[in-house]
Amino acid sequence: MSHRDMPNRAWGELILLSFIWGGSFLSIRIALDEIPFVTSVAFRVGLAALVLWAYVLLRRLPVPRAPRIWLALGVMGLLNNVLPFSLMAWGQLHIETGLTSILNAGTAVFGVLAAAIFLADERLTTRRAVGVLLGFLGVATAIGLDALASFDLRSAAQLAVVAGTISYALAGVWARTRLQGLSPQVAAAGMLTGSSLVMIPVALWIDGPILPTRPDTILAIAYYAVIATACAYLLYFRVLAMAGAGNLMLCTLLVAPVAILLGAWVRDEALGAQVYLGFGLLALGLVILDGRLLRTLRGAATRKA
Repeated sequence: MSHRDMPNRAWGELILLSFIWGGSFLSIRIALDEIPFVTSVAFRVGLAALVLWAYVLLRRLPVPRAPRIWLALGVMGLLNNVLPFSLMAWGQLHIETGLTSILNAGTAVFGVLAAAIFLADERLTTRRAVGVLLGFLGVATAIGLDALASFDLRSAAQLAVVAGTISYALAGVWARTRLQGLSPQVAAAGMLTGSSLVMIPVALWIDGPILPTRPDTILAIAYYAVIATACAYLLYFRVLAMAGAGNLMLCTLLVAPVAILLGAWVRDEALGAQVYLGFGLLALGLVILDGRLLRTLRGAATRKA
């Protein structure tokens, strides 16, 4: 579906989804001021699972019974929630909200590469290879070669966020191969259930029973668990149905600026010039991966000729 084919409602919901996910980085960072990162992830997956199961029950959606499907959902929860949520939450303790969101945008780049490696019908064409290379260059520029040369806690935090994006990419491949035919809402609820069965015991073991007491922490948890996870999943599937997967690439480009502005406004974060240069290269890589701008320019050149 092209940009012009998208209905106004799809545009509105796509922008709304971008703002919701952009705000999630700030809300997670606010919660981390009071609670440990493992507990923050446990709250995120546990509350989101409850909300999605309420939706599934209200809509009376069929729930799978086969053990192999639940095993696949458990692996999906590990790849799409447990690992990336934990890695990125820990990373946010040591780097800025905006930088986390920029590195997170690399998910689409790693997704294309993972699909080319593991899926027979996803070839790495010349255009995609150029997009992936630009994306890698953008991520490396945002991190900074000096940060990798003098490896420290900040460098480790940035690499942890990148590792989270790789996990997201592998989750996309896993969903394509093991969760076909399953209702996306049920798949999301099952995935988060598997994540909760891992994260809640781990949080209790590592951090002990912790309940937030500060109002801003409670609001932040409610936002990133209920709004930015459970409700965002439901909105994501609506936008996917209306606009198609290609147009959701726009969401990836919009999330980072929202997170950067919120981090600067609320927490006085300032990012270096190389971070913005890295995001520019990454954005260019995503545009090339999307392909439509190139087709438009090619069409315009043909008409002039």
